[in-house]
Amino acid sequence: MVSLAPPPSTSTVAPPGRAVGPAPTTARLQPRRDVFVDAVRAIGTTCVVVLHWLMAEAAWDGRTLQVGNALGHGWAWVLTWVGQALPLLFFAAGAAAAYERAAGVPGVAPRWPVVVGRRVRAVVRPVAAFAVAWAVAVGALLAAGVPHDAVLRLARMAPQLLWFLGLWVVLLAVVPMLQAAWRRWRWRALAVAVALPLGVDLLRFTAGADRLAWANLLLVWTVPFLAGIAYATDRAARRPAAGGGRAVLALGVLAGLAAMVLLVLLGPYPPSMVGMPGDAISNLGPPTAPVVAQAVAQVCAVVLLRPVLVRWARSARGGAVVRGLARRAMTVYLWHLTAMFTVVGVVLVGMGHRLPEPWSADWWASLPTWFAAYGLVLVGLVALFGRFERHRT
Repeated sequence: MVSLAPPPSTSTVAPPGRAVGPAPTTARLQPRRDVFVDAVRAIGTTCVVVLHWLMAEAAWDGRTLQVGNALGHGWAWVLTWVGQALPLLFFAAGAAAAYERAAGVPGVAPRWPVVVGRRVRAVVRPVAAFAVAWAVAVGALLAAGVPHDAVLRLARMAPQLLWFLGLWVVLLAVVPMLQAAWRRWRWRALAVAVALPLGVDLLRFTAGADRLAWANLLLVWTVPFLAGIAYATDRAARRPAAGGGRAVLALGVLAGLAAMVLLVLLGPYPPSMVGMPGDAISNLGPPTAPVVAQAVAQVCAVVLLRPVLVRWARSARGGAVVRGLARRAMTVYLWHLTAMFTVVGVVLVGMGHRLPEPWSADWWASLPTWFAAYGLVLVGLVALFGRFERHRT
């Protein structure tokens, strides 16, 4: 989405240079890509994939598919404090959108609604391919005799990844307004963005405004999205970095982590930053105050580490990863759960084996093998469906 959408726009308005990732849309300016944004997108996508693959927990008795979450055991929730990296993807999405606006020439570049329409059309192709493929797969599984309930369970889980599309379109549509707010009010705009979801949570848990809580589905993710807009807007205008000094960024990381700890210890929030079986509430459905604090900590951390990330993105190995995910981030995101479902299904149903008990010695010992199998299947799926993510100017 989220920056998982095709990223043709993480470019600074600067003299021509060697590009990392797809060529920018506004060819007449020949902008140079900001490899930092591409690196953040790559890290965020990788974290999401790895975290989801760590969740695999399922049992099959021949008729019923039982699905759990391996991160729901013991202290495994700690991994979600780092691995739940959606704030990084929204930050990259906001930065990419701001760069795309900065790359335009007044009176020449298309209006922003035209840009939004073009970006949405680019996303529709890989999503449509995903939907059609899953419709065919469901029919094939039912025809092969796989129990109806198990197939429907998978069919409900696979498209859950698409929740971001409507939200991404809304955020993309209001980029001019958010950019204007940053230019006019600067840090006050970010302070208001942080305060709004916290106020919604306060009303939710003190006044019982449960329906109002769903406003945070937009308000919480606006925080890192606006931070990305602020970062790219200032860099495109060659202003001092929006993040301020290193001491301020370090303080932001510590403040965000401290707020997460206090909110979990003193508030009604579960420790996991993703939904877990048995928890009374989920920190993602809808997102809550701890996720706001996590977004602040993660965004400050990556901006603080910008020099390190830029060096990594320009290295041989890092550049290969960044370029690959810049071209295929949406395909990887859409299909990584399908890769896991395929491997687990073959082991459970096809081979009749049980999965190892989460966090046991067998689980740890077999984890590299499972990840290798997921990765091989994902590579095949990306090779097959990646053609739908090809960028066209």
